[in-house]
Amino acid sequence: MEEEEAHPCNDQLPEGKCNSESLNDQLPEGKCDNESLNERDSEPTELFDGQNGFPEGKKEFVAPSVGMEFETYDDAYNYYNCYAKEVGFCVRVKNSWFKRNSREKYGAVLCCSSQGFKRIKDVNRLRKETRTGCPAMIRMRVVDSKRWRVLEVTHEHNHLLGAKIFRSIKKMGSGTKRKLQPSSDAEVRTIKLYRALVIDAGGNGNPNSNSSEVRNFSEHPNQLNLRKGDSQAIYNYLCRMQLTNPNFFYLMDLNDEGHLRNVFWIDSRSRASCGYVGDVIYVDNTCLSNRYETPLVALVGINHHGQTVLLGCGLLAGETVEFYTWLFKAWLACVSGLCPQTIITDRCNALQNAIAEVFPKSIHRFSLSHIMKKVPEKLGGLRNYDAIRKTFVKAVFETLKVIEFEAAWGFMVQHFGVADHEWLRSLYEDRAQWAPVYLKDTFFAGLSSSRPGENLSPFFDKYVHKQTPLKEFLDKYELALQKKHKEETLADIESRNTSPALRTRCSFELQLSKLYTREIFKRFQYEVEEMYSCFSTTQLHVDGPIVIFLVKERVLAEGNRREIRDYEVLYNRTASEVRCICSCFNFYGYLCRHALCVLNFNGVEEVPSKYILSRWKKDYKRLYIPDQGSNNVDAVDRMQWFNQLYRSALQVVEEGAISLDHYKVALQAFEESLNRAHEVEEKQD
Repeated sequence: MEEEEAHPCNDQLPEGKCNSESLNDQLPEGKCDNESLNERDSEPTELFDGQNGFPEGKKEFVAPSVGMEFETYDDAYNYYNCYAKEVGFCVRVKNSWFKRNSREKYGAVLCCSSQGFKRIKDVNRLRKETRTGCPAMIRMRVVDSKRWRVLEVTHEHNHLLGAKIFRSIKKMGSGTKRKLQPSSDAEVRTIKLYRALVIDAGGNGNPNSNSSEVRNFSEHPNQLNLRKGDSQAIYNYLCRMQLTNPNFFYLMDLNDEGHLRNVFWIDSRSRASCGYVGDVIYVDNTCLSNRYETPLVALVGINHHGQTVLLGCGLLAGETVEFYTWLFKAWLACVSGLCPQTIITDRCNALQNAIAEVFPKSIHRFSLSHIMKKVPEKLGGLRNYDAIRKTFVKAVFETLKVIEFEAAWGFMVQHFGVADHEWLRSLYEDRAQWAPVYLKDTFFAGLSSSRPGENLSPFFDKYVHKQTPLKEFLDKYELALQKKHKEETLADIESRNTSPALRTRCSFELQLSKLYTREIFKRFQYEVEEMYSCFSTTQLHVDGPIVIFLVKERVLAEGNRREIRDYEVLYNRTASEVRCICSCFNFYGYLCRHALCVLNFNGVEEVPSKYILSRWKKDYKRLYIPDQGSNNVDAVDRMQWFNQLYRSALQVVEEGAISLDHYKVALQAFEESLNRAHEVEEKQD
């Protein structure tokens, strides 16, 4: 057993004074998480009281209880100090216990500043007596989990409590505020986290409340719709992730009454994925827009296997411009401000306005699969619904030119007399943001459907339904990510260790079988096979090096009948450029059968390199070079150093998990790197 030493701390502070410096050493001056995200706004989302990181207004801080756990001693001290401030007393350290050899603190007693009495030699001093022998205190100690646990609590005071005593936390003038530094994020988030933990579903700050009332959206539109225990579940999850996930990032947003309003989090793997596939993201707000029990919003990308990957998660109090703006700014803060090229969402005015504010340079498009899912709901009550639906589908998916779409839509509206239908009218007004014929210059990487039957499913489709409680979702969340990670790892192994079977003698198929991952090659291989349904390739127009070809294809139409469709393909031999009117490359990231026919017609035996995207290659993560490379390292930004090192290390980890030989090489590389880093430290000493 380790020897213990007790060190009374009464001598550390003058009598009658509160330990103000301790908290102020831990918390930065100025802004909290939310305010730092609103730098571009003239008015921040929240106003915070001095250095405390709390919103001004009504404050209800939960009383300490046996079993509470904190990541560090400082977190525990900060929490009790802020609780004391709300109740109306000051805090001091009564006792601390340290390990004899290392001098590491492992136990402490925090008490009311009125605890104890004056020493005999001080009784005759003129100074007013402030100590009353108050018994209020908490005793805590480091437990096996290396966290600080509260073991004993006394709430009762034997004196009047002051009306908002602020002496234990210094106030600060607005002129001295400065921007939150990254190194202080943990402290501020911890205080905010406990502040949020207090306000449970009942709104009375009592975590033991037996109320099972479920608030609806209209009653409390400015706070999360939480049941009893949901705040604790959020807290437990965030704490666990910070312990096990070193690059885990989260932010919390509180309203003026201190209730939890919005939450955002992203784990280390998702942060790394943002660097790989953050150019095209899909905002999955299915749960929020459909009023699920869990008001979830997921930011989703697509990896080199065509699998959806999570790029961040949020819980929002509602669908407002303010809340979506907060979420996007939170995500932007953890990805070093790298904006996506394309953002795909449901049709939602709040989303549209928030994206325009936070991502003004990004291309915003509406998800066609969402629109198609709503067709039965929106049009099902119309007479001749089946005929209207068929005409609608034909206008959306079978038109290749804008003039064709306009004609088909006009026919539908006039023939079926639906010119005044509100949903169809609004769809037509927004057509430039969802109809494939208008989106041919937008890169989607497969995250938007342009063919009948394609569907973009919610990321947590099999893990959350309308009645899934938040606590249950947080448990399923980790299972879902584990399954997704396993699928990606297995796909990596299959792509690298096996060769796909070739089905044709086409040189394009052989070329890309060596480069693409199995799933992406399978999709490209289908295009190669379908080249044989294209029976005619002829020149339409020649303008110097640019030639426009007409490719005729037999396609399967309604009723299993075959019909012939014409596709125009532009080919520039000088620039090795080929573009088809179907725009398969922009929609899916690989060339279509029509473009391949034109290349083949002109004697080209290999797909030009510009049409072989690195994001689909087997070794994409090896080839990927982060934007913040070693040549652009900030001399003082330690957060940038950490993010870059972590991302690079994660690449080695993923390579090392492929096989036992890979594992041994990766582990040896880590050990060698660590030794070299130690050598640098020794030289500096």
